[in-house]
Amino acid sequence: MKRGLMMAALLCAPQIGTAQDLRIDQQIVRDCFENTEIGALYPICLGEASGQCQEQPGGSTTIGISECIQAETAMWDVILNEEYKWTQMANETADEQGLSQVLDRSDALRDAQRAWIAFRDADCTARYAMWQDGTIRTNVGANCHLTMTAQRAIELRDMRGQ
Repeated sequence: MKRGLMMAALLCAPQIGTAQDLRIDQQIVRDCFENTEIGALYPICLGEASGQCQEQPGGSTTIGISECIQAETAMWDVILNEEYKWTQMANETADEQGLSQVLDRSDALRDAQRAWIAFRDADCTARYAMWQDGTIRTNVGANCHLTMTAQRAIELRDMRGQ
């Protein structure tokens, strides 16, 4: 059972390189992030980069669709890590200035981020498992990672009010 969950997690995990060498336009993802309003729960431009990727040769197959989604997710993951770094820096500054009188902000965010990663991975594995008898399972899992990663990147930015 655990081996099956690990396999599902590996299939759902975003990958930067792809077998068919399908690529996304990273600027589309950056623009999507930058143009998403503070407080938005779901960027309306999410999936544009992977949609264009799917127009490439091999991009419209089940595997190609998944690889395009994973490529866009990888870019959102880069943005998420940048936003985490900036938000942690802001929290550390607040901690150093004595603004965190009850809880250490940087420790709290670190703990929250670790818990969020575990939740995202478990939730996407559960979604994959629900569709495990069909070929759509890989795309469901990949889309789950894309959506949750983009949303978290935006949440981290919004924590700083930017």
